[in-house]
Amino acid sequence: MTGSPWWRGAVIYQIYPRSFQDTDGDGVGDLPGIIERLDYVAGLGVDAIWIAPFFTSPMADFGYDIADYRDVDPLFGTLADFDRLLAKAHALGLKVMIDQVLSHTSAEHAWFRESRQSRGNPKADWYVWADAREDGTPPNNWLSLFGGSAWQWEPRRGQYYLHNFLTQQPDLNFHNPAVRAAILDGVKFWLDRGVDGLRLDAINFCFHDAQLRDNPPKPPQARVGRGFSPDNPYAFQYHWYNNTQPENLGFLEELRALLDRYPDVAALGEISSEDSLATMAEYTRGRRLHMGYSFELLTDDFSAGYIRGTVERLEAQMGEGWPCWAISNHDVARVLSRWGGARPSARLANQFTALVCSLRGSVCVYQGEELGLTEAEVPFEALQDPYGIAFWPNFKGRDGCRTPMPWTADGANAGFSRGTPWLPVPPEHRALAVDAQEADPRSALHGFRAFLRWRHTQPALREGAIRFLDTAEPVLAFVRSVAGQELLVAFNLSGEPVELELPLEAPPAALDGHGLLQGALDGRRLRLPGSGSLFARLG
Repeated sequence: MTGSPWWRGAVIYQIYPRSFQDTDGDGVGDLPGIIERLDYVAGLGVDAIWIAPFFTSPMADFGYDIADYRDVDPLFGTLADFDRLLAKAHALGLKVMIDQVLSHTSAEHAWFRESRQSRGNPKADWYVWADAREDGTPPNNWLSLFGGSAWQWEPRRGQYYLHNFLTQQPDLNFHNPAVRAAILDGVKFWLDRGVDGLRLDAINFCFHDAQLRDNPPKPPQARVGRGFSPDNPYAFQYHWYNNTQPENLGFLEELRALLDRYPDVAALGEISSEDSLATMAEYTRGRRLHMGYSFELLTDDFSAGYIRGTVERLEAQMGEGWPCWAISNHDVARVLSRWGGARPSARLANQFTALVCSLRGSVCVYQGEELGLTEAEVPFEALQDPYGIAFWPNFKGRDGCRTPMPWTADGANAGFSRGTPWLPVPPEHRALAVDAQEADPRSALHGFRAFLRWRHTQPALREGAIRFLDTAEPVLAFVRSVAGQELLVAFNLSGEPVELELPLEAPPAALDGHGLLQGALDGRRLRLPGSGSLFARLG
């Protein structure tokens, strides 16, 4: 594996800065807090960190509404703090990826403040503006993911502007070459500073249909959302025209040409389209993105058949492209609650880690996954997420997965902050705190580290091909293979023991190198306890 780029098969640890570690007592995590905890992160055995937005922002969407692409918001620190973070991460052997939110800015960005003033100023067509219909209604039927029309009236221009997300997040007009050049220049600023990669937020939303055609309606039986509330009217349309336009491919190639000027950097695109797997394959083909990920494993769907079907559909389309998988992040309920039920165990947390880290591709692991954190119940009066506030009580938003990282079982705010945290620390998370798990050799944290250490020694898991075996529910079984190594991987996705005959030509030999062996083999006969996993050599 010595000739492979660092990102291929990497485990990328996502840090949500607001909730990681606060050092100045304002209740919000910051860059010095990340620096303080980098030794812990490196000790997990991950390859890289991805830091969610820390740029200048009014925080309408907690940093995903950027007012200055080239500076750090004072809430999080300074550019000097970021440089110190980068230096320490590199000294610890960690690569650093940063979020880049390219499709839209904050309404407080200087570009938009100028653009909204008139139809004739130098930035007039830097955003997506359109006249009202004759009756004064928006120019078409496009909807915002956060609810309601995707168009907001601007009286100074006498026009509507497009916002695929919050009204405070106006969409840039990527049909304008000057916009694309300015965006790429902002990316270059961080590449010149030494970052190792970019996580590209909503990257398929950069272009819109220039004709502003209406999206067609979606029948009720097809209204299955990916990453948004099921009762959101956004699911009532096929989003054929407000995102994922063919012109985006050319921009991705422009972006890749810039990235190729820097050694050993990588771009990971977040993709949510009508057919996200097909878009992932298209966006990672040729000289476009290095990796792509979607919301397909960030849903409530949890079965061997669903996981196998998802991966196989992607594999059939991806060709030379490279996937990245995630089962938790800052936008969805934590996986242990989504997939694990009311009383998930540390063993289940380790199984989920082993599962996602055994699929072909790279992996994004969200902070706290290594602890087996569950989704927090945040009362309405404590909610911060505008998405959750708008859709309460049917959908409680994203605050439940964004609560502070528990570092200590005792003491104020679980060691996160000496001030009042921006979101409350769930009492049940204290028992899962880092210091408590360090003292328990059977904890999810120790299991997480053990598995990642072992995975680093297995080329088949980092880079090998994948082939699924025909096994009935609830068993998910597949073979990962690379030159000189074939591994059988099997998971029991139920809480009850199972026994089955494996459809293999020769009996495998069980491995226990990762310290998580929970099954047994008798020839081709496999026995797995509830929530058990097994890895075995073939050949």
